[in-house]
Amino acid sequence: MSDFRKYLEKQLQNEEFRAEHEATRAEFEVVRALIAARIESNLSQKELAELSGVRQSNISRIENGTRNPSLAMLKRLAKGIGMQLKVD
Repeated sequence: MSDFRKYLEKQLQNEEFRAEHEATRAEFEVVRALIAARIESNLSQKELAELSGVRQSNISRIENGTRNPSLAMLKRLAKGIGMQLKVD
């Protein structure tokens, strides 16, 4: 098990930390899915920016967790990757 996983498991024993972790889980999953789809499509952030019309700096901020994208922006990014956004 990685050091991070061990650390996370220890932190999750703290009720306050666990609640915050659960509250932000969906946001992190969206970001992970975006990064995975971009990489799987062999696109750089710059290339995705050109295809989607979303500035590369905004893509970077979304991917590093300092910006929360709107659904409209996620749709544009999905379209740029050649995918369709589906929210479950």
